[in-house]
Amino acid sequence: MEKVTESASKYRHLEKMSVRELLLNINAEDQLVPLAVAQAIPQIEALVEAIVPKMREGGRLFYIGAGTSGRLGVVDASEIPPTFGAPPEWVVGLIAGGDSAIRKAVEGAEDSETQAWQDLKIWQVDELDTVVGIAASGTTPYVIHGLRACRERGIATGCITCNPGTPLLAEADFPVLAVVGPEFVTGSTRMKAGTAQKLILNMISTAVMIRLGRVQDNKMVDMQLSNNKLVDRGTKMIVQATGLSYEAAQKLLVRFGSVRAALSAYGS
Repeated sequence: MEKVTESASKYRHLEKMSVRELLLNINAEDQLVPLAVAQAIPQIEALVEAIVPKMREGGRLFYIGAGTSGRLGVVDASEIPPTFGAPPEWVVGLIAGGDSAIRKAVEGAEDSETQAWQDLKIWQVDELDTVVGIAASGTTPYVIHGLRACRERGIATGCITCNPGTPLLAEADFPVLAVVGPEFVTGSTRMKAGTAQKLILNMISTAVMIRLGRVQDNKMVDMQLSNNKLVDRGTKMIVQATGLSYEAAQKLLVRFGSVRAALSAYGS
């Protein structure tokens, strides 16, 4: 099977291009990515609609992947607690080779047919959880066999891939396919394919958190106050909502620890 993500770049002799030509051509290819993701919105919607009711009952969302795909899942999961104030176990990113693979490739990790399930077993996954496999190629053994093990045990599965007709799609109850075409540098799926995966992960996790009530209006009312910038942002949210002075709003925020709790206390 010929993979779209491995097909030859339509650009030749990249080493002879000027910096401006390189940048313009990369950008031209990047502009195709949101169009491909748009085509996948019905599939993304189905996945989100499946995740939300399970999480309302106490389920969790797991991402599994290798290499770039695994790193993207870990990044998305790690952003959920600071952005939405959710417990870290709500969304979990697992990468083939373990956390050390986030910074440095672990040889052969993605080829294991058993390790993904071993990694998931540590978290005691069950029927309330949803496991989303991320693999641009759609052929990564770690991801394919991880989803297969989940399906055999009645655990809902989704996937994000950029190649049609791949084995991964067959292992997902809720597959998401974004065909972005050949990469600017042939086979370098950290580029367009990685960008598509990042956009889709943003859409999934953000939509899920909003549906779970972690946003009010358009505000991150549960965000963690982990630096001065976020304290300032939260203070201004309270000022806007209450008409309090900046100083009074900041005192209220610091006292109660979140915008939501501060506004609730102010209104009670």
